Amino acid sequence: DQPPTTSDRQPMTSNQPPATDNQPPAPDPQPLVLLLMGVSGSGKSTLGAAVAAELGWPFFDGDDFHPPENVAKMAAGTPLDDADRRPWLARLHDLIADYLARGEPAVVACSALKKAYREQLRTGNNGPVFVYLRGDFERLSHRLAGRRDHYMPAGLLESQFADLEEPGPDEAVVVDIDATVGEVLAAIEEKSSRGAEAPKVLGLG
Repeated sequence: DQPPTTSDRQPMTSNQPPATDNQPPAPDPQPLVLLLMGVSGSGKSTLGAAVAAELGWPFFDGDDFHPPENVAKMAAGTPLDDADRRPWLARLHDLIADYLARGEPAVVACSALKKAYREQLRTGNNGPVFVYLRGDFERLSHRLAGRRDHYMPAGLLESQFADLEEPGPDEAVVVDIDATVGEVLAAIEEKSSRGAEAPKVLGLG
């Protein structure tokens, strides 16, 4: 059988019980933006696109929002600094804000290496929910060595690890870089069931 298309899927709703005569109506579900983060080679784009396809949500690759000068620097093997990343993060912040304001969900892939970068993306936004794809240098280096379809050379991985400020479980859903789509969604649902950051809107239970 063919998988359901976006138009076939039911709208995402919260896991609230139906209202009764003695119970006020459940609040509208909070719009959700999932942001898959991690260093280069962690699978942000591949897994993010797969998660978005599974949920029937739009997907945005943060790499597409870099200005040309950033792309040129990375292609030349020059690491980006905070000043380079600031306008890029501002564009992603506005994308997230637009979807939340319209009450629509989305999946975004973005390295978001430093806590300050994540705070910039969060400022004024009720979300997003960060999903950190965690892996060690050796595995990621091996992945990048075999990649030929990306402008960022494998040699910049070391600089990304130097910049990386890993989020803890209080700031993000943390999963291994080899996690499947189902495992990522289950981890988000588990966190939301513990009353943590992610609202119960995935409808997976």
